Amino acid sequence: MEKVNWIYTDKVLEHFMHPKNILVDEEAFQADGRGVTGNIKCGDQMIVAIKVDRDRGVITDCRWKTFGCASAIASTSVMSEMVKGMKLEDAFRLSPRDINKELGGLPEHKIHCSVLGDKALRAAINDYYERSGLHDRVEKEEARVVCTCMNITDHEIEDAVLEGARTYYELQEKTKVGTVCGECKDDVERLLEFYKNKHFCATNAAGPVNP
Repeated sequence: MEKVNWIYTDKVLEHFMHPKNILVDEEAFQADGRGVTGNIKCGDQMIVAIKVDRDRGVITDCRWKTFGCASAIASTSVMSEMVKGMKLEDAFRLSPRDINKELGGLPEHKIHCSVLGDKALRAAINDYYERSGLHDRVEKEEARVVCTCMNITDHEIEDAVLEGARTYYELQEKTKVGTVCGECKDDVERLLEFYKNKHFCATNAAGPVNP
Protein backbone atom coordinates (compact mmCIF):
# COMPACT_ATOMS: atom_id res chain seq x y z
CA MET A 1 0.00 0.00 0.00
CA GLU A 2 1.30 3.43 -0.92
CA LYS A 3 2.19 5.54 2.11
CA VAL A 4 0.09 8.68 2.49
CA ASN A 5 1.99 11.83 3.47
CA TRP A 6 0.35 13.46 6.50
CA ILE A 7 0.72 17.24 6.21
CA TYR A 8 -0.37 17.99 9.78
CA THR A 9 1.39 17.92 13.16
CA ASP A 10 1.19 14.93 15.50
CA LYS A 11 -1.10 16.94 17.77
CA VAL A 12 -3.52 17.60 14.93
CA LEU A 13 -3.45 13.89 14.12
CA GLU A 14 -4.14 13.01 17.77
CA HIS A 15 -7.14 15.35 18.01
CA PHE A 16 -8.46 14.26 14.62
CA MET A 17 -8.19 10.54 15.32
CA HIS A 18 -9.21 10.82 18.98
CA PRO A 19 -11.27 14.02 19.31
CA LYS A 20 -12.06 15.23 22.81
CA ASN A 21 -15.39 16.41 24.24
CA ILE A 22 -17.71 15.47 21.39
CA LEU A 23 -21.34 16.46 21.96
CA VAL A 24 -23.01 13.07 21.69
CA ASP A 25 -26.37 13.79 23.31
CA GLU A 26 -27.20 17.49 23.29
CA GLU A 27 -30.37 17.11 25.34
CA ALA A 28 -28.60 15.15 28.08
CA PHE A 29 -25.73 17.66 28.23
CA GLN A 30 -28.11 20.48 29.25
CA ALA A 31 -25.91 23.34 28.10
CA ASP A 32 -25.91 26.77 29.71
CA GLY A 33 -25.02 28.26 26.34
CA ARG A 34 -25.16 27.01 22.75
CA GLY A 35 -23.67 28.43 19.58
CA VAL A 36 -23.94 27.44 15.92
CA THR A 37 -21.96 28.71 12.96
CA GLY A 38 -21.46 27.68 9.36
CA ASN A 39 -23.89 26.12 6.94
CA ILE A 40 -24.48 22.39 6.62
CA LYS A 41 -25.33 22.90 2.93
CA CYS A 42 -21.75 24.14 2.38
CA GLY A 43 -20.28 21.16 4.20
CA ASP A 44 -19.06 22.95 7.34
CA GLN A 45 -21.21 23.51 10.40
CA MET A 46 -20.14 23.78 14.03
CA ILE A 47 -22.16 23.45 17.23
CA VAL A 48 -20.53 24.36 20.54
CA ALA A 49 -22.24 23.89 23.92
CA ILE A 50 -20.84 25.11 27.24
CA LYS A 51 -21.53 24.72 30.94
CA VAL A 52 -20.68 27.64 33.21
CA ASP A 53 -19.97 28.10 36.90
CA ARG A 54 -22.25 31.09 37.37
CA ASP A 55 -20.60 32.28 40.59
CA ARG A 56 -17.11 32.41 39.10
CA GLY A 57 -18.00 33.12 35.49
CA VAL A 58 -15.87 30.17 34.38
CA ILE A 59 -16.47 27.55 31.69
CA THR A 60 -16.55 24.15 33.37
CA ASP A 61 -17.25 22.03 30.30
CA CYS A 62 -17.28 22.49 26.54
CA ARG A 63 -18.73 20.03 24.05
CA TRP A 64 -19.02 20.26 20.28
CA LYS A 65 -19.95 18.52 17.08
CA THR A 66 -19.18 19.41 13.51
CA PHE A 67 -19.65 18.39 9.93
CA GLY A 68 -16.22 19.38 8.68
CA CYS A 69 -12.68 18.41 7.73
CA ALA A 70 -9.74 17.14 9.79
CA SER A 71 -8.60 20.69 10.55
CA ALA A 72 -12.04 21.74 11.82
CA ILE A 73 -12.30 18.62 13.99
CA ALA A 74 -8.81 18.92 15.47
CA SER A 75 -9.11 22.69 16.01
CA THR A 76 -12.38 22.44 17.89
CA SER A 77 -11.24 19.43 19.88
CA VAL A 78 -8.19 21.27 21.19
CA MET A 79 -10.22 24.44 21.73
CA SER A 80 -12.70 22.52 23.89
CA GLU A 81 -9.79 21.50 26.13
CA MET A 82 -8.28 24.99 26.21
CA VAL A 83 -11.41 26.76 27.46
CA LYS A 84 -12.15 24.47 30.42
CA GLY A 85 -11.47 26.52 33.55
CA MET A 86 -11.22 29.73 31.51
CA LYS A 87 -13.15 32.86 32.42
CA LEU A 88 -15.88 33.72 29.95
CA GLU A 89 -14.29 37.00 28.92
CA ASP A 90 -10.96 35.27 28.22
CA ALA A 91 -12.62 32.48 26.26
CA PHE A 92 -14.49 35.07 24.20
CA ARG A 93 -11.14 36.55 23.11
CA LEU A 94 -9.70 33.19 22.06
CA SER A 95 -8.54 33.51 18.45
CA PRO A 96 -7.83 31.11 15.59
CA ARG A 97 -4.15 31.99 16.05
CA ASP A 98 -4.27 30.79 19.69
CA ILE A 99 -5.85 27.52 18.58
CA ASN A 100 -3.42 27.13 15.69
CA LYS A 101 -0.47 27.67 18.05
CA GLU A 102 -1.78 25.06 20.48
CA LEU A 103 -2.00 22.56 17.61
CA GLY A 104 1.56 23.26 16.52
CA GLY A 105 0.39 24.84 13.28
CA LEU A 106 -2.00 24.14 10.42
CA PRO A 107 -1.32 24.38 6.69
CA GLU A 108 -2.01 27.96 5.64
CA HIS A 109 -4.87 26.96 3.36
CA LYS A 110 -6.56 25.20 6.31
CA ILE A 111 -6.35 27.94 8.94
CA HIS A 112 -9.84 29.15 8.03
CA CYS A 113 -11.19 25.85 9.40
CA SER A 114 -10.19 26.87 12.94
CA VAL A 115 -12.48 29.91 12.67
CA LEU A 116 -15.59 27.74 12.93
CA GLY A 117 -14.87 26.68 16.50
CA ASP A 118 -14.06 30.07 17.97
CA LYS A 119 -17.05 31.70 16.24
CA ALA A 120 -19.40 29.05 17.63
CA LEU A 121 -17.78 29.44 21.06
CA ARG A 122 -18.44 33.19 21.06
CA ALA A 123 -22.03 32.53 20.00
CA ALA A 124 -22.40 30.05 22.90
CA ILE A 125 -21.03 32.58 25.39
CA ASN A 126 -23.42 35.25 24.10
CA ASP A 127 -26.26 32.73 24.35
CA TYR A 128 -25.30 32.09 27.99
CA TYR A 129 -25.37 35.82 28.73
CA GLU A 130 -28.80 36.16 27.12
CA ARG A 131 -30.22 33.16 28.97
CA SER A 132 -28.83 34.56 32.24
CA GLY A 133 -30.28 38.03 31.73
CA LEU A 134 -26.80 39.54 31.34
CA HIS A 135 -27.77 41.40 28.19
CA ASP A 136 -25.23 44.17 28.73
CA ARG A 137 -22.42 41.63 28.35
CA VAL A 138 -23.56 40.33 24.96
CA GLU A 139 -21.06 41.27 22.25
CA LYS A 140 -22.39 41.14 18.73
CA GLU A 141 -19.93 41.09 15.86
CA GLU A 142 -21.44 43.76 13.65
CA ALA A 143 -20.36 43.61 10.03
CA ARG A 144 -19.47 46.79 8.14
CA VAL A 145 -20.27 47.07 4.44
CA VAL A 146 -17.03 47.88 2.65
CA CYS A 147 -18.18 47.65 -0.96
CA THR A 148 -21.62 49.20 -1.33
CA CYS A 149 -21.92 48.24 -4.99
CA MET A 150 -21.63 44.50 -4.26
CA ASN A 151 -22.70 44.65 -0.58
CA ILE A 152 -19.45 43.03 0.61
CA THR A 153 -18.66 43.28 4.34
CA ASP A 154 -15.43 43.31 6.30
CA HIS A 155 -16.35 39.84 7.60
CA GLU A 156 -16.44 38.53 4.05
CA ILE A 157 -13.02 40.07 3.39
CA GLU A 158 -11.64 38.32 6.48
CA ASP A 159 -13.14 34.99 5.42
CA ALA A 160 -11.60 35.35 1.97
CA VAL A 161 -8.16 36.01 3.50
CA LEU A 162 -8.52 32.94 5.70
CA GLU A 163 -9.43 30.93 2.62
CA GLY A 164 -6.24 31.97 0.84
CA ALA A 165 -6.68 35.42 -0.74
CA ARG A 166 -3.43 37.36 -0.40
CA THR A 167 -3.81 40.15 -2.95
CA TYR A 168 -6.53 42.63 -3.90
CA TYR A 169 -7.14 40.77 -7.15
CA GLU A 170 -7.49 37.44 -5.35
CA LEU A 171 -10.07 39.09 -3.09
CA GLN A 172 -11.93 40.24 -6.19
CA GLU A 173 -11.95 36.70 -7.57
CA LYS A 174 -13.39 35.31 -4.34
CA THR A 175 -15.84 38.07 -3.39
CA LYS A 176 -16.29 40.39 -6.42
CA VAL A 177 -15.38 43.30 -4.13
CA GLY A 178 -14.51 46.51 -5.99
CA THR A 179 -15.54 45.17 -9.38
CA VAL A 180 -18.06 47.94 -10.13
CA CYS A 181 -16.89 51.47 -9.25
CA GLY A 182 -13.66 50.61 -7.42
CA GLU A 183 -13.99 53.42 -4.86
CA CYS A 184 -13.55 50.95 -1.99
CA LYS A 185 -10.12 49.76 -3.14
CA ASP A 186 -8.05 51.68 -0.55
CA ASP A 187 -10.29 50.53 2.30
CA VAL A 188 -10.23 46.93 1.07
CA GLU A 189 -6.43 46.94 0.78
CA ARG A 190 -6.11 48.24 4.37
CA LEU A 191 -8.39 45.45 5.56
CA LEU A 192 -6.46 42.91 3.51
CA GLU A 193 -3.17 43.85 5.20
CA PHE A 194 -4.81 43.92 8.63
CA TYR A 195 -6.30 40.44 8.30
CA LYS A 196 -3.08 39.01 6.85
CA ASN A 197 -1.20 40.38 9.88
CA LYS A 198 -3.91 39.26 12.29
CA HIS A 199 -3.98 35.63 11.16
CA PHE A 200 -0.62 34.91 9.58
CA CYS A 201 2.06 37.18 11.09
CA ALA A 202 3.89 36.79 14.39
CA THR A 203 2.41 39.98 15.82
CA ASN A 204 -0.96 41.57 15.31
CA ALA A 205 -1.42 44.84 13.53
CA ALA A 206 -2.95 47.69 15.51
CA GLY A 207 -6.21 47.29 13.60
CA PRO A 208 -7.96 48.47 10.49
CA VAL A 209 -9.09 52.03 10.03
CA ASN A 210 -12.78 52.25 10.91
CA PRO A 211 -13.33 48.45 10.92
